[in-house]
Amino acid sequence: MLLTGGAGLLGSAVRAAAAAAGPALDLQVATRAHADLTDPVATRALLSRTQPDVIVHCAARVGGIKANAADQTGFLLDNLAIDTSLFRAALDAGVERLVYLGSSCTYPRDHRQPLVESDLLQAPLEPTNEGYALAKLAGTRLCAFASAQHGVAYRAFVASNLYGPGDDFSADRAHLVAAAIAKVHAAKTAGSPTVTIWGDGTARREFTYAGDVASWIIQSLPHLESLPPVLNIGAGVDHSVTEYYEAARAVVGYQGEFVYDTSMPKGMHQKLMDSSKARALGWAPATTLEDGVRATYESHLDALVAA
Repeated sequence: MLLTGGAGLLGSAVRAAAAAAGPALDLQVATRAHADLTDPVATRALLSRTQPDVIVHCAARVGGIKANAADQTGFLLDNLAIDTSLFRAALDAGVERLVYLGSSCTYPRDHRQPLVESDLLQAPLEPTNEGYALAKLAGTRLCAFASAQHGVAYRAFVASNLYGPGDDFSADRAHLVAAAIAKVHAAKTAGSPTVTIWGDGTARREFTYAGDVASWIIQSLPHLESLPPVLNIGAGVDHSVTEYYEAARAVVGYQGEFVYDTSMPKGMHQKLMDSSKARALGWAPATTLEDGVRATYESHLDALVAA
C-alpha cells in the first residue's frame, strides 16, 4: 500500500490505522519530501520505487476559507496537477486498486440537504472555494472513468470536513474546528474577553473525526471492487459555527464571549451529506464531537510545547 499525503491530517491517521491493522499491510508512505506529486516524472519514479498494489491518495493542497478564496488559481492548478500525475502514473504502472479522498465541497451550493452522491454536478459550486472544488470533482470523476474504461477498482470517498490530532492550526490554513480551538486557546492565554467569529455563526458544517475515516479506509481495502464508484463518508450530523466554537470553549476552559464579524465570508449556509450508502456497508463513525475536540486540543498543546 502506498499512502500519499502521509504527513497530513488524514494521512497521519491512516498511518496509525494501518499500524493497528498489523504487519500484513506493507505500508509505504509518501510525503512532499519523497516526491513532488505535481511533477509527473517524480510521481512515476515514486511508483517505480514503491511498486504498490493499492494506493490511498490523500495528498492535496488544502486550506480554510480564507486561503481558498485568496488563491483560487493556485488551488485549482496545484490539485489538478497532483491528481493528473498520480492517476496517469498509477494507470500506466498497472495499479488496479486506488482510494481517492474527495471532498464535500464538490457538492452544489444551497442544494437540498442532506446531499446524496447523485447531487454531484447538478448545480453551481460555492464561489469561495470553487477552484479547489473543481479539482477535487475532477479527481472524483476520474475514479469512475478509469474504473469503467480500464477495469480497475478506483473508488472515491467523499469526506465531510475533517478534524483531529495533527490538524493545521495556522491562521491562514486552518479549517473551522482547528481555527476555533486555536483562537479560543489564544484568547484564554492572552486573557482576552472575546473571540471573533467570521460571519454570524449560523452556517452549519459537518465535521468527521479523521481517525474514524482512516479506520474505514483500511477496513475497505480488501473489498474495493464491491463498493460503488463514489461514497459519502460523513458523521451524519452537522453543527453551527457557533456550536463548534462552544465545543472548543468548553474543552479549553475559556470564560470569554464570542463576537461576530458579519463583513467576512461565511461560505455555504449548510453542507450536510447523506452517508447512508456507506453506513449500509459498515461505515460507523464512533467519535463524539466532545471527545474529538478534546483529542485535537491536546495535540495542539503538544505541538505548542514542541515548538
